[in-house]
Amino acid sequence: MIMSEGRGTAGVETGFLYRIRPAIKLCALFLLSIALFSTHSLLILGGIAGIVFVGALIMCRAAFKQWLRTWVLLLTIAVVVIWTAFAISPEAALITLLRLASLSLFATMVTVTTSIGQFIDTITNFSRPLEKTGLANARDIGLAIGLVIRFIPDVQARYRAVADAHRARGLKLRLSTIIVPMVIGTLQSAEDIANAIDARNIRGPQEKL
Repeated sequence: MIMSEGRGTAGVETGFLYRIRPAIKLCALFLLSIALFSTHSLLILGGIAGIVFVGALIMCRAAFKQWLRTWVLLLTIAVVVIWTAFAISPEAALITLLRLASLSLFATMVTVTTSIGQFIDTITNFSRPLEKTGLANARDIGLAIGLVIRFIPDVQARYRAVADAHRARGLKLRLSTIIVPMVIGTLQSAEDIANAIDARNIRGPQEKL
């Protein structure tokens, strides 16, 4: 039997997608987005969506489960689809659904099977041409994007923790009582990460003006 995904003896991921180079996965995501938005054929879009969903179930069920748990993303897609059906047509809404669902699921597969360090290194390498022209610092771009990806699940987990604390105390979920602990917790995490970056000298010495 072929193992689609799993973990090694030391907890290291051994699935097929984990072994693919991050640059290849990011390029595949880019090409998929072009393919999805360059056609209006329901047959082609349905075929692509089917391949992505079946591929996720076979090769990376962890990504599929993570995608289903991202209710904010799914709610946003649902709102866009409903609005498209109301403003344009049901066919246009179905096209939008196939595009957004396929792209978001594939993106989840990429993020789940790629570590933050790999993301930072890959984005840094992609940004080298900008650094050579003097437009930007490649390491800063890689670090910034890596931290954004790092904080998305962190904020989601923090929201669930705050919401669970409210329910445990019998309190109603209100924006005024949720936003403050989330902001404080996120700022504390950001400060810890900044201190860790400075301690490890990841960015290196600053250039003197």
